[in-house]
Amino acid sequence: MRTVASVVGARPQFVKLAPVCRAYESLAGDVRHHIIHTGQHYDHEMSGLFFEELEIPRPDVDLGIGSGPHGRQTASMLAALEAEFERSTPDVVIVYGDTNSTLAAALAAAKLHLPLCHVEAGLRSFDRTMPEEINRVVADHCADRLYPPTPTAMANLAAEGLQERGVLAGDVMLDAVRFNAKLALQRSDVLKRHGLEGLEFGIVTVHRASNTSPEYLPFLYAALERLADRHVPLLFPMHPRTRAVLDGHLPTSASGLLVIEPLGHLDMLRALTEARFVVTDSGGLQKEAAILGTPCITLRDTTEWTETVEMGANVLVGRSPSKLEDAVRSALDTTKLDWQPSIRSNYGDGQAALSIVGDIENWSVELG
Repeated sequence: MRTVASVVGARPQFVKLAPVCRAYESLAGDVRHHIIHTGQHYDHEMSGLFFEELEIPRPDVDLGIGSGPHGRQTASMLAALEAEFERSTPDVVIVYGDTNSTLAAALAAAKLHLPLCHVEAGLRSFDRTMPEEINRVVADHCADRLYPPTPTAMANLAAEGLQERGVLAGDVMLDAVRFNAKLALQRSDVLKRHGLEGLEFGIVTVHRASNTSPEYLPFLYAALERLADRHVPLLFPMHPRTRAVLDGHLPTSASGLLVIEPLGHLDMLRALTEARFVVTDSGGLQKEAAILGTPCITLRDTTEWTETVEMGANVLVGRSPSKLEDAVRSALDTTKLDWQPSIRSNYGDGQAALSIVGDIENWSVELG
């Protein structure tokens, strides 16, 4: 029996993994899909809940690496994944996105000469200060088969001489959002739980190192409080890293900024569907918002999802409070928009996972 190993470790990767799992379950063949969880996100809200909600099979292996500085965490993952690959001897390794788990798995597979596929290849923010940019570039150059989600990502690969490894199959995140948004509508009562049913509101997420330094985060938090008090309530599912920096400084008085624990994926999708806008520094939320027709305001100067800006679904405001407030006003003055024609031309038909898995199977058979 052939073994295909998917390596994941963080919430965005679990979302991308789900449609690939469904595609492998639909295959009639002698293939075992082996799921390896590095443990990069390890608590129930950041990890376990996603497997439950998205109906993903439990990981076959959990390496339990946990958090830590980038170099130490990546090194621990690399050593553990090398041992796991030597033990399980997968015929193909699949990595997703741009996390430290992706980097470590790509290096381990390349050093052991295991055929390596990168789902969500070719993304570039052209900002080398982002750890994710380094991870995605290295993974692309290590991989034997690349699955860029957009024509822009394919063009980026061509600029680096990697086009012959690339297959433009569409974006598994589009598959995932369409499937999971229906589940969210059926199962999530997040708006009722937080008193937002029938109200206008926005969503905030902040987790990147550039926005969560002790010097800058309190300033950003104060700006978000002012926005919430002047305009509409802001639902703020707070990342553990962000909460740790703000520890002891969160307001105790009533505020329009509703700080809550991290949300499961279905709750987040339901809230994102109903919100007037989202303010974020996440990569995945930029695209999910566009797919769902919700304006996105990104707290960064660059983005790997340039198509969302070009189609008018996303605006980059960096660290400017005035640009942030202008973008909020603009979102509130705009009716719900439909970017579906641009979504189709950029991200495909919502069947990316089936195309990718079919290509992996044909390609790996050719490899022998």
